[in-house]
Amino acid sequence: MACLVVIAAALGIGKALETTGAASILAYKLIGLAGPHPWLALGIIYAITTVMTEVISNNAAAALIFPIAFSVSQELEVNFMPFAIAIMIGASASFATPIGYQTNMMVYGPGGYRFSDYLRIGIPLNIVLGLTTVALTPFIYSF
Repeated sequence: MACLVVIAAALGIGKALETTGAASILAYKLIGLAGPHPWLALGIIYAITTVMTEVISNNAAAALIFPIAFSVSQELEVNFMPFAIAIMIGASASFATPIGYQTNMMVYGPGGYRFSDYLRIGIPLNIVLGLTTVALTPFIYSF
């Protein structure tokens, strides 16, 4: 039940980010970091999404980052599809903590895992998947 509340709240916050213009402000800040380089902006969007999905649910992370990524793509005047794919994969790549995804939490206790086990295996796996996603997505769905 709490998971549904988190998702519903994230959807509301995502809509509020879009409606109030906060998504545009955050997009300008992100573009300030990435400059006019859509690949770098894509990497930052992916990184933010994957970090968020490690501490909140994957659905909530996607709902929160979606309006920001959309604003980034509009400001850079590039196709949104690579950003959408990066959000989908980044939100699904919850390997570094047992918190971000229900299945991780289900095996955490019965499997006798420690939090550090997730970090030790999950962080390198997240990095490999992130680099692969950011490198290949623009070739399949061009900017």
